[in-house]
Order: sequence, then structure tokens, then C-alpha cells
Amino acid sequence: MSRMIVVGVHELETSTAALEWALRRAEALDAPVTLVHTVPAAWLTEKYGYYDSIISDEQALVRQIESRAAELAPTVTATGSLRTGSAQHVLRELSEDASLIVVGTHRKTGISGDYFGSVSMQVAAQSACPVAVVPPLLTGDRTGVVVGVDGSIDARDAMEFAAAEADRTGQELTAVYAARVPTQRVLRHIPEESIAERLDEERVVLAESVAGLTNRYPDLVVHQLFVADETPARALMQAAATAQLLVVGSHGRGALSRLWMGSVSHEVLGHAPCPTVVTRTKRKKS
Repeated sequence: MSRMIVVGVHELETSTAALEWALRRAEALDAPVTLVHTVPAAWLTEKYGYYDSIISDEQALVRQIESRAAELAPTVTATGSLRTGSAQHVLRELSEDASLIVVGTHRKTGISGDYFGSVSMQVAAQSACPVAVVPPLLTGDRTGVVVGVDGSIDARDAMEFAAAEADRTGQELTAVYAARVPTQRVLRHIPEESIAERLDEERVVLAESVAGLTNRYPDLVVHQLFVADETPARALMQAAATAQLLVVGSHGRGALSRLWMGSVSHEVLGHAPCPTVVTRTKRKKS
């Protein structure tokens, strides 16, 4: 796979967190960075007199972003690119040859239909490679890598990514499993021993998810967090409240194949407490 990291940039101010995060990663991995800015194609018809002025202004912004990247990370090869089309479609195309897509969580409003976080979510849902969604970086010490597990293939791939990241950065890894417990109205009809037995079975899924990690990463510290009183998304967000990174699969055990992205990853991205990577599982076409 290519080492290239692609960063989607909108305006310099709203893209700062994603840009800084991507450049730090590129420095550590000695990876090139492509800085992509998009303009809707409908506004770039050459027959209109304002075509040249729009292109000139947008190219100036790309050069400004390139300059900012050079200031932040002089050793990183960061190249700006102005593309026409929607951000999600352009980044989807570039994801075929990238190791990671990085986007911010700027909130867009207006008649175009780009509601709160929608661009970031669509990129994460459609990308062919992992996507990092970076909210405005919070102050204070942040440590650890958190990953959501549920026994699915997607969660397995998320674990592989998270473990490698934790080991590379010298962070401890916390695997979070949220048991899907029914309501008290249902539980009252089930004997306590049956409930305990079922929860023990779910704990096995968590244990199996981390099995073998310490053999591959001898220095990696792994924690298991089993939660039975929160939804999966809420459990992940609470566990990652002070983390450096949160990793989730694009789908989970309960996701339908027709959906672009599972409900848990969708909810987490809407309230990302820290930089969040959505991994991608390659599926064979039927």
C-alpha cells in the first residue's frame, strides 16, 4: 500500500487540527502528504466570467496551506492539490492509492445539504482506506489508544490497526466491549444465573479479541474494558475522553451490508472526543 497521507482541507482555520495531526504522523512514518482542496464543479464553468477569479483565489489558498504545512513540518513533503467536485467524491477516488485519509470536523451549514459533520462522515463511509477524523485538538495530557471490539471482522481489523498504532507510539491499548443488554423489563424474566452466563460468553469475545497481541507486541500494555450498562458508542466515547486516538471499524456485528457505515461508528464520529480512525475491511464482491 502507498505511504501517502491525504488531507482534506477546507479553509486554513477550520483545517488546522487535521493538518497538524496528519503532519505529525507523516513525520513519524516518513510519509508524503497530499493536501487536497476542492471546489464544486458547478461553479467552475469556463463560460462564466468569474471562472478565472475563482481559480486564482482557490489556488492562492492552496499555496497558503502548503506554506503552513512547510512551517509546521519542514521535513515532510507536502504537496497541495486543487480539485473540482465534492470533497467526499474526490477523497474517495484518492483513497484508492492512499494509506490514510485525514479530515477535520468543521461544521458546514447551508442549502447544499452539508449538515453537521456530514462531509467527514461521508468520507469515512465511502473511503477505500482508513480515515482519520480529527476534531479541534483539546488541551491537556491525552494518553492511550482505545479500540472498539465486538467479535466482527471489522472490529478485528480495527484491533490490528489500533495495536500497531499503540505499539508504534508507545501508548497503552484499551479494548472496549459493550455488551448489548436488553431492558430491565426483559431482564426481570430471565434467571440471574442465565444473565451471568450470557455475560460471561460476551467477555470471552473481548478476551479473544486481544489474544495474541502481547506475542506480536511484547512491550504493549493491553487493557480490557467490559461494559454492560452503556450503549457501544457511549462506552467508546467515555473510554476515549482523554485518549490520544480512538479506532473503530466501519461496520460492526449489528450493521447491515447495505449500509455505508455502522450506527456505532456513525454516532462516535458525530461526537468524536479525540482523533478517531475508521478502518476499512475489504469485502469480496458476491
